[in-house]
Amino acid sequence: MRTVATTATAFLPASRLHGQHDRPSMVAVGTIIWLSSELMFFAALFAAYFTIRAASPEMWAENTELLNVPFASVNTTILVLSSFTCQLGVFAAERGQVARTGGLFDVRGWGLREWFILTYVMGAVFIGGQALEYAELIHHGVTIPNDAYGSMFYLTTGFHGIHVTGGLFAFLFVLGRTYMAKRFTHEQAVSAIVVSYYWHFVDVVWIGLFATIYLVQ
Repeated sequence: MRTVATTATAFLPASRLHGQHDRPSMVAVGTIIWLSSELMFFAALFAAYFTIRAASPEMWAENTELLNVPFASVNTTILVLSSFTCQLGVFAAERGQVARTGGLFDVRGWGLREWFILTYVMGAVFIGGQALEYAELIHHGVTIPNDAYGSMFYLTTGFHGIHVTGGLFAFLFVLGRTYMAKRFTHEQAVSAIVVSYYWHFVDVVWIGLFATIYLVQ
């Protein structure tokens, strides 16, 4: 009988060997509810952006000409691709693989750590690109106190940048737990999944912001 039980658990992912949970995690459910409130917050920013833009179309036309759309497109592509690397890390967590099983350049054997580290780097590159864009726009006179366009541009992209930065800290938290813990548990897998929810959320929000600010001119 013990042999049958041992054989059954052998086919379970390592993330579920220590405390098998079939019910939804309260942390995951709470995160989804919280992200719903964050969605309403960004919806309010979108509404304010379009309202002020409708009242000052000339101002918008003048300032949007200063935007570096090709540079922003590359930066956006990096952030969008980071969602895929993040999800690959989640897949590794779900099968209980923390670290790579092969060489560093053999991505087929990468685990949670490698995919999340790559995602962190891509997110940091995005923030760096946004900082460079801010510096260029400020050089051209696009600032918060200058006009309503500057206020809305930095308000919408700035709040998103803060959320991305928060996601980077979350990746560090998850990675730190994998190095400090002696074994990979179900709770650590849930943490990785919850962070992925948040990261996908900031990516989707940015796609909306990019389309609104850079494409709809």
